[in-house]
Amino acid sequence: MSKFWRAALRALLVVSAVSILSAPTSSAAARAECVSIQSKILGRDVPYCVVLPPSYDSEKTRRYPILYLLHGLGDNDQFLIHSGGMNLVQDLWEQKQVAEFLIVTPAAGASFYINSRDGKSRYEEFFIQEFLPGVEKRYRTKAGRAFRGIAGISMGGYGALHIAFRHPQLFAAVGAHSAALIEKVPNIGAANSQHMQMLSVLGSAFGSPFDAAFWRQNDPVTIASTANLAGLKIYFDCGSEDDYGFESGAQALDKRLTSRHIAHEFHLYPGGHDWTYFAEHLPAMLAFLSRAIAPAP
Repeated sequence: MSKFWRAALRALLVVSAVSILSAPTSSAAARAECVSIQSKILGRDVPYCVVLPPSYDSEKTRRYPILYLLHGLGDNDQFLIHSGGMNLVQDLWEQKQVAEFLIVTPAAGASFYINSRDGKSRYEEFFIQEFLPGVEKRYRTKAGRAFRGIAGISMGGYGALHIAFRHPQLFAAVGAHSAALIEKVPNIGAANSQHMQMLSVLGSAFGSPFDAAFWRQNDPVTIASTANLAGLKIYFDCGSEDDYGFESGAQALDKRLTSRHIAHEFHLYPGGHDWTYFAEHLPAMLAFLSRAIAPAP
């Protein structure tokens, strides 16, 4: 059994335990709102947080680009807050290293941000049909693809690439850290206890018994083989010692995009699959996305 599948029994994203960090106390500080949206498609309320840039409250008529930032498995809509990532973003804004834009972090459970194999959780449908228009109606955002990006970490990286590649007409840019990509899907069954535990992690999204064909159908590497990605700016990176072996999947995506002559930025950095790695490289990804959705005038 591969390193990825053994590790999937525990989790796909390990985040360091840190205290909840409050936003800086300066008069021009970012702030977060954590609310929820009612979904008819999912039949429940979906929590989400929005990190509002420093000028949002003072410049009452200004409209902003928007970035949807997706969490990994085992985390939730508040991951930027409890990881300290919000303070990192605040520093980038204070240092003028990235433009001001809204950052939206929806809760997604173990959905992988797709419509599940059994049809019971149509998360992708909810995200496109209800969540995007609902958030952009509630907050002062700039309208249109040119001002909208999507990114994610681990499972969220998978989700961001999946959604952007399937709906490139909606996004100017996509970014991913250590996306849950694998080069080859092994056979999975319920023959032993390890497989049973694995199915409890993946089964809600990809079927129980696990449907390898359904995984491949939703795999961003597969989608990238035929999708029209013209005009979509693409960034992704991965640690060369990723705890779950995702570096091989990232390299496969790089090769696939390169073979189709699709412009993209890919980095394989030293490091594993943890918040230390993500925090180190998050500024570079945000800078890339900032240039795409909020270019300098």
